[in-house]
Amino acid sequence: MARIDISGVGIEYELLGKHGAHAVAVTPGGRFGMDAPGVRELGEALARLGKRVLLWDRPNCGASDLCFEGRSESELQARILTQLIRKLDLGPAGLAGGSAGARTSLIAAALDPGVVSHLIQWWISGGIISLLALGAAYCSEGAVAASMGGMAAAAETPIWAGKLRSQPRIRKIFLQQDPARFIATMERWASAFVPSETSPVPGMATEDFARLSMPVLIYRSSSRDLYHPPYVCERVHRLIPHSELVDPPWPADQYLSRMVEGARTGTGHLLDWPLLAPSIAEFISCH
Repeated sequence: MARIDISGVGIEYELLGKHGAHAVAVTPGGRFGMDAPGVRELGEALARLGKRVLLWDRPNCGASDLCFEGRSESELQARILTQLIRKLDLGPAGLAGGSAGARTSLIAAALDPGVVSHLIQWWISGGIISLLALGAAYCSEGAVAASMGGMAAAAETPIWAGKLRSQPRIRKIFLQQDPARFIATMERWASAFVPSETSPVPGMATEDFARLSMPVLIYRSSSRDLYHPPYVCERVHRLIPHSELVDPPWPADQYLSRMVEGARTGTGHLLDWPLLAPSIAEFISCH
């Protein structure tokens, strides 16, 4: 792995595959880093299929630095992604991501379409239940804890505890924040998750979709997946008329099965991501 400074934020990344090959940036979901089971395996599979693969840890994820700038956390991460691609001279590159990684990739493509050759989306988050849950998990729990017990309490919330316990240096920086400023940031970031009647994806305005002129591939979600309901990816497909909407290479309810299994065994729910490699590689090669 390597580390690079992007606008004052230390970003951990790794490049796989042959130098000069068409690049694909893979972005995990949740607060998962590039070491989450299934992510590297997807990158390695794409590299074997002839692609240059960028694996990276978003700000506030994995081994990358903390950063609390931007209108939303997804916008912050999207901006860093486009700058990272430019600084590594990888563009135009394909952007591939699931769940929060899909949102980050989508916003990145709208912010800087010139650096994006292809956009590949799966598990697109949206819908009232999903967005309220995400706003609570990413923002509300930490803000409430900080209001009651300062940054030490916020550091123990589920969304922050894992990262901070494994990285003493980053934990120290987190604890040194002013609680009032942290709470204000969480309130600003939470506002991005307020459900919209005009856009299916938090952080994307309807007009932003018109900027996505690159080839776009969208994988359908399961009808039982309340975090990434199928009507969200269908609405995104309609907002990007030239996009392709296809079935994923796993059973319809595989995401839910992996969630249950992960809660019981700790194995994670990104294990099937390598199955996407052949269709991603083919899509990029054919468009």
